[in-house]
Amino acid sequence: MPNELTGDEPLPECQLAVVVSKYNHSITKKLLEGAIETLTSGGLPSSAIDVAWVPGAWEIPIVVQKLARSGHYAAILALGAVIRGETTHDQYINQQVSSGLSRISLDHQIPVLFGVLTCNSLEQAIHRSGGQAGNKGQECAQAALDVVKLLSRLA
Repeated sequence: MPNELTGDEPLPECQLAVVVSKYNHSITKKLLEGAIETLTSGGLPSSAIDVAWVPGAWEIPIVVQKLARSGHYAAILALGAVIRGETTHDQYINQQVSSGLSRISLDHQIPVLFGVLTCNSLEQAIHRSGGQAGNKGQECAQAALDVVKLLSRLA
């Protein structure tokens, strides 16, 4: 039987950051609420969560990078909502944000969780921020807890 490495360990004492976009605030506020609820119910005290608000999704990577460089956080969650409009603008934003966050995570060896909704409509965003499709902020936060636990085991 192989040894399985999972995130079933106790949560280590740590600090997490959440970078959240103000743009599409009615959506991102719900993502943030879901994330904080999941983090605190998962054992992280609210005092161990720092929240940084940015104007839009485009600004998320630069703030995540600054936080990652600080060495102060065990993980950083990126929350936002990019909703398709009449042009292809959303595709350029989504590609650069996802690429930037991936690079930051690997360069700084810190989990950067992608909780940026990339939706075709406002209705889809509503469903993914606490509606019929759940709350992607909660899912992102649970993934953060799991990977922080796993990485503490691998340390």
